[in-house]
Amino acid sequence: MWTADEIAHLCYTHYSTRLPKQGKPEPDREWTLLAAVVKVNSAAEGSHDPSDKSLPVTKEVVSMGTGTKCIGLSKMRKSGDILNDSHAEVIAKRNFQRYLFHQLKTAVSLQEDSIFMPGTKTGMWKLKPDFHFVFFSSHTPCGDASIIPMLELEDQPCCPVSRSADAISDPMVLDNKRKCEEISAHLITKRMRTEPRDLPKEIPSDIAVHYSTGKEGSLQIPPDSSNSSPPANGPAATQGTVPVGVKVVDIYRTGAKCVPGGARDAQKPGVEYHQVGLLRVKPGRGDRTCSMSCSDKLARWNVLGCQGALLMHFLEEPIYLAALVVGKCPYSSEAMKRAVIGRCQHVSSLPRGFQVQELKMLQSNLLFEHSRCAVQAKTANCPGKVVPCGAAIGWSLVPEQPVDVSCNGFRQGATKKSVGSLQARSKVCKVELFNMFLNLVSSISENKRPESLRN
Repeated sequence: MWTADEIAHLCYTHYSTRLPKQGKPEPDREWTLLAAVVKVNSAAEGSHDPSDKSLPVTKEVVSMGTGTKCIGLSKMRKSGDILNDSHAEVIAKRNFQRYLFHQLKTAVSLQEDSIFMPGTKTGMWKLKPDFHFVFFSSHTPCGDASIIPMLELEDQPCCPVSRSADAISDPMVLDNKRKCEEISAHLITKRMRTEPRDLPKEIPSDIAVHYSTGKEGSLQIPPDSSNSSPPANGPAATQGTVPVGVKVVDIYRTGAKCVPGGARDAQKPGVEYHQVGLLRVKPGRGDRTCSMSCSDKLARWNVLGCQGALLMHFLEEPIYLAALVVGKCPYSSEAMKRAVIGRCQHVSSLPRGFQVQELKMLQSNLLFEHSRCAVQAKTANCPGKVVPCGAAIGWSLVPEQPVDVSCNGFRQGATKKSVGSLQARSKVCKVELFNMFLNLVSSISENKRPESLRN
């Protein structure tokens, strides 16, 4: 029906052609992350199986987000007019909600085609059966899904990362969210080469770990873990993913911290540094955050849906994702399934219509042009540090103000004096989403009135 590369290419093209220059990384100095929701429309009524390749389909990006930042606890506001979490996945999901609000308002007014149709109950709506949604992320989500084993291969699993003297001397340096973490110097037994080469013959074909070189070729170890159930938690990130005879030299570290009051990471050298399956919060620079990791949020969306509590007042069923596609980066199929699906298998007593979804997970071979690895590869011989972009871009398929550029939780350009005003708000902060809900309620009430009494 569609491939991972098709989804990635569609999102990258949309990023290049539809998003403004404002908010994008400064060339050769900054990097960012990209996420999007793609609407897939199959021509056959009632068929929404992504594996069915016999049906003609149309694919369209309906929301997109970029960003790497989140605010600290001290900057949070009870008024709901600030974005606490500006990671790309969250920006894309919030803008997806904007799109859903608009589509439901369209369905209520009967003005044009909508993705929604009347439900079985009066005043309730549901998604038309020929639509489903694919979530794309240019990099593995931060948190549990990013805890991936490093195999002792002669090829680097990601593009080379320059090492400072301090980083080499400390084998447990944690990098920020989703950075291409470095293999500690004391764990490297021989110098790793960056040019692609064949995998060692002794590695069987069923290892559930994918590695990308950051160049044209890629090292891929195809997954075969659809029937396996990763452990909910534990100290090892390598269980069930590495065959006998292949040495694991370390694991990719996540900057996300364990939630206070719960189990902690062992922080031992090598593969026992992290404990997998734990809930984590995103790191802050000095000021700790209260934002859960993107792995945790995706797991929640896979149980509760992406629509949010406000839209559920008018929907018979949650809006679930059908598939999750990750761009070219360090990736593990089993780690993704553990983080997004496996940890929630014990959840029970959910309201009618809610359940843990068997989300399809795929990886693309296409690298995002503004990913950290891509930018570092271009600037390998240039002085200066590559840093994450401070701005976040949100885009939604809505008629009014589809683009929303924010920085530090407010609309880009907002001053201290303007904070608290309408002009300083992002279109996807909580108070703005609530205003969309009120607008929808008003439209529903207006359409219930006799035509002769309508304005």
